[in-house]
Amino acid sequence: MDKLCLENVVKRYDDWVLQMDLHIRNGEIMTLLGPSGCGKTTTLRIIAGFIHIDSGHLYLDAAIIDNVPPYDRNIGIVFQDYALFPHMNVFKNIAFGMRMKKKYTKLQIKNRVEEMLALVGLEGYEHRYPDQLSGGEQQRIALLRSIAPHPDILLLDEPLSALDFQLRKRLRQEIKNVQRKLGITTIYFTHDQEEAMSISDRITVIKNGKVEQIGTPVEIYQNPNSEYVAQFVGISNVISGTILQRKHGRFLVQTPQHQFTIPAQKNYSVHEDITFFFRPEDSFLSFQPREENVIRGKIVEHEYLGAEILTSVQGTDQNVYIVSNYIKNDTFIEQEGREVYLNFPVNACKIIDRT
Repeated sequence: MDKLCLENVVKRYDDWVLQMDLHIRNGEIMTLLGPSGCGKTTTLRIIAGFIHIDSGHLYLDAAIIDNVPPYDRNIGIVFQDYALFPHMNVFKNIAFGMRMKKKYTKLQIKNRVEEMLALVGLEGYEHRYPDQLSGGEQQRIALLRSIAPHPDILLLDEPLSALDFQLRKRLRQEIKNVQRKLGITTIYFTHDQEEAMSISDRITVIKNGKVEQIGTPVEIYQNPNSEYVAQFVGISNVISGTILQRKHGRFLVQTPQHQFTIPAQKNYSVHEDITFFFRPEDSFLSFQPREENVIRGKIVEHEYLGAEILTSVQGTDQNVYIVSNYIKNDTFIEQEGREVYLNFPVNACKIIDRT
């Protein structure tokens, strides 16, 4: 069942248009993923009621909310900068939304604040002020303030972007745990694909104000429906060519300098132009060819990431390909200029469907 629906929503600006069809299921975490300027913030502000749409409709629990003002939509928001009230202590910050609704007793507010603090392990913080909290603690308080008044929808606008890497990893799991315990339908807005992959039930990839693809993290990563999604979510080596022949469930694909064998798909035929990709972790380097699909080239650089090494190889076709090797295989570290073969199995290749 849909909790929130954006049906044919359009918002026009002088040089840009947002067109959005979006269905958010009850109790899920949906992430809107895309780069700066793609329309994430505009979509958030439309849902929150800060921007009026030019056409289409918004539904919350099947009721149209196009003209419902922000304060009557019962939507909680956590902003990127947290926006805690500096002159209020933790208790008053969390209680703020409940007091504004004027339907809770003092005892109900007290019990709810205590419940919220216990949820994230911050019992006893009631009398601290924002400037006495760490960045991670401020983020938790901003989250609790948004969910304390029992919102129908929770919007999270790049909530972890100001935190260091390790704290982001810890807090995104905490956000997910809180969301699961309370069952709040949540829309998470971010440009960080790793963040989106780790926290989401489903992901909506946005490009230039339009939905590019919607799916689970696994679907988005393993079966991107466009070159844009393949490149934006993770790293992909993308190759275009023409199908020469089909045999035994495989295509032989011709590119200007190579022939590759990839799994066949029934909606493609011989002589068609296609685009396929393979992921860096599905390929490997060697000093002699070892797979059916091979690209000869030279190592141009490597990026050491601790658990893995990303090696860039410039092929004889002048394209640069990325290979991922685990740190246990350090054969190709500091081998810039060395001639190698990039190998990738047939089954690692996936066709990017036409859109």
